Amino acid sequence: MLDALYHALDPVALQLGPVAIRWYGIAYVLGFALAAFIIYRIAKRWKLGFTAEDVLTIMLCVMIGIIVGARLGYCLFYGDGYYLAHPASILAFNEGGMSFHGGLVGALLSGIVAARVTHIPYLTLADIGAIAAALGLFFGRCANFINGELWGAPTDWPIGVVFGGAAGTVPRHPTQLYEGVFEGLVIFFVLFALSRKVPPRPRGTFLGWFLVLYGIFRFLIEFVRQPDVQLGYLWGGWLTMGQLLSVPLVLVGIGLLVFAHTRKLPQHGNRQQEASCDDAPCD
Repeated sequence: MLDALYHALDPVALQLGPVAIRWYGIAYVLGFALAAFIIYRIAKRWKLGFTAEDVLTIMLCVMIGIIVGARLGYCLFYGDGYYLAHPASILAFNEGGMSFHGGLVGALLSGIVAARVTHIPYLTLADIGAIAAALGLFFGRCANFINGELWGAPTDWPIGVVFGGAAGTVPRHPTQLYEGVFEGLVIFFVLFALSRKVPPRPRGTFLGWFLVLYGIFRFLIEFVRQPDVQLGYLWGGWLTMGQLLSVPLVLVGIGLLVFAHTRKLPQHGNRQQEASCDDAPCD
């Protein structure tokens, strides 16, 4: 085993006295900042007339939704009853524990609030948000790797990594990086390429593809990812909670793609902004 494949990364990026700035926090900040930029740029290409205030409102709603949803989702899906017995621990964010599926639900629910406040069609917001979310996923999975968490099953592949600690001294699949590449970069580039078409594809297309691709990639990668120790395998020595939660994503995504293809609803921006553009040219 090569020394370079031993995990020796510090999860703390910078220590300022008692304040520790962690890579996980930096990943969240980078993900949200890039998401805001991508949302603005795509909305401009699609000529939706998003204002800076619209983008700020969207980001505030989604950030709250993701953080709250990810934490509650972890406590519900992966807590194995612990958080029901210790509800105060739900607020212990410093102890770790965030669920992508919970964060996704939180983002989609908070998007309803953002759509009502900005008067932008919900599926238009969800479509653009799905493109941006994929890149945020990449940074999040890189942070998981730096933290040495969510590692994979033992492997004799040359890419195996010894994480140490609870993972032991055997080489394991760096599933955080697999997920970062497929669930993050691959999905982002696919959706971004689809977004280049103007006029844009119908409402629901991008969220649909995001859900289908994420569900498939996550389901497959779970075969080499070590299940959470408190849950283990749910059935037959292979079914994990991640796989169980990913199946509905694929089904809902297919339904959205069918809806988008049959209804062909055009992407729309702020209704008030569109009304003002009837009287004056808009950028």
